[in-house]
Amino acid sequence: MSTLKVDSITNDGSAVDFTYNVTLGDGTLKKEYYEQATQPAYPCDGALWFNTSNDTFHIYANNAWLATTVVTPPSWYGSRGVFADDSLSNDMQYITITSTGNATNFGDLTVARSQPAGCSNGTRGLIGGGYHSTASNQLIIDYITFASTGNATDFGDLTDGGYSFGALSNGTRGVWGGGEGRGNVIDYVTIATTGNATDFGDLTESASGQTGAADGTRGLFAGGIASASYKNTIQYITVATTGNATDFGDLTAGRKEGAACSDTTRAVFGGGNTGSYTNVMDYVTIQTTGNATDFGDLTLARSGLAGCSNAVRGVFGGGYDGSSAVNTIDYITIASTGNATDFGDLLNTSSGVGACAGN
Repeated sequence: MSTLKVDSITNDGSAVDFTYNVTLGDGTLKKEYYEQATQPAYPCDGALWFNTSNDTFHIYANNAWLATTVVTPPSWYGSRGVFADDSLSNDMQYITITSTGNATNFGDLTVARSQPAGCSNGTRGLIGGGYHSTASNQLIIDYITFASTGNATDFGDLTDGGYSFGALSNGTRGVWGGGEGRGNVIDYVTIATTGNATDFGDLTESASGQTGAADGTRGLFAGGIASASYKNTIQYITVATTGNATDFGDLTAGRKEGAACSDTTRAVFGGGNTGSYTNVMDYVTIQTTGNATDFGDLTLARSGLAGCSNAVRGVFGGGYDGSSAVNTIDYITIASTGNATDFGDLLNTSSGVGACAGN
């Protein structure tokens, strides 16, 4: 291999065209990127151009600028994350997932309760179930419209009241699985149509403290506790059809009352109680059965938190750290492993939170 030493390069007025990237020391000379309203002159193959006149993105190939297609995130995600408070409260609050900062008041649930579970179709969010000391194992499902803050409206009832369970959606159906007081029940609704839930099938085992996530086709329920045994079970359903759940694989450790978020490929499970409070996050590829892999750590070990996402960034809010409820919000980039980063704070210290996201 030869080494070429160049003391200086002088532009003679024509384009310099490197067909492949040029390595300089330990780095790489990257190809062009432009942000301007006019078509760049003398691009090389692979050059990128963001046209500021019409907000389109192009790549240069075969002697032409080719426009790229922007893929809109699936409908069950969104940039507004809504958290239903706990501590037998009816408070709801929201964040903008694409930015960082503290939560803002959204409105009130129809009934105060803790440990509900949420899902959405991107426009409408549902908060189902929960616990109240004077009305335990709530059947109620509430709904909100993400674009307009305000109080929730009654949607209908679950088939069996409960709390501390998982929920997920494919953008059409909302599904709840397991939970305290519900055993192995899975039930579902059509999110766009108010009414009571319908039986979907059964989980592989009865437990409470599960969490749920989905990629639009397949839904996962993970973790939980039964007979004082912390479960590492992950099981899956096909959301568009009814039927019993099937074994998917195992979490890296058995735990209850964690949280989950997902994009169209990957589900990330964070936090929970393994017998002690954990900050561990692990992940799976939703369409590929198998055991979970370590993702990174939350900023704070806790259980009773809730998760939601905009299909790029996942957010985990609230929880209980073993001594008190917390108002911590963390975020991750779902497609890349690594530790969570501080996002901001919920309005209140909250554990047993429910969450969903939409626009």
